[in-house]
Amino acid sequence: MLLQIAMLLPNWMDPEFLLNWLGDWALWGTAAVVFIECGLLFPILPGDSLLFAVGLFIAAGTIGVPLWLACVILTVSAFLGNVSGYYIGRALGTSLFRNPDAKFLKPKYIAQTHEFFERYGPRALVLARFVPIVRTFITVVAGAGRMDPRKFFLWTGIGAVLWASGITLLGHALGKVKFIHEHLESALILLVLISLVPMLVEYLLARRRARKNSMGEGEMRV
Repeated sequence: MLLQIAMLLPNWMDPEFLLNWLGDWALWGTAAVVFIECGLLFPILPGDSLLFAVGLFIAAGTIGVPLWLACVILTVSAFLGNVSGYYIGRALGTSLFRNPDAKFLKPKYIAQTHEFFERYGPRALVLARFVPIVRTFITVVAGAGRMDPRKFFLWTGIGAVLWASGITLLGHALGKVKFIHEHLESALILLVLISLVPMLVEYLLARRRARKNSMGEGEMRV
């Protein structure tokens, strides 16, 4: 099943293919992808699985870079990406999200992200790191809302460390497990599916709240 899903993904969404294609530039290419996903409003990128794969490749010796250096580079890239998104938000607000038929900059994305931010406050900058799409637009919402820069830098820095370094370290640790190493493609696809769980849970909770509200309104009419 996982292999069938993998076959449906374009090559640039396959972390193993991407890292092999980048060769000696694998780490820097990953840093560029992380920066773009976190700051340049392009949410459809293999962020989680790519970080995980970098950890696996370092454990296997395919990427000849010290683990600590990779974590520093990827964390800085994630941090700078969010800072870029923040200042894009301060400069342009949410004016880029007006076309409902847009491929990436959909109004519903900014609405969902704004709701996420309102619910969790500043710590949303940490939690959003682990939620695809939301992590791309949360910084724009923070910038558009004129969040205090010092508070933003603090929380987004914490998120960058936990996300970029955390997932890379997880990949490195599991890269020493023979089963994971022999089933790398399946492990990467499984990670992508797991990363979608928070969005699925939030969707189901939203539907449940909507049903409760509609039932409440119906009882009031009666």
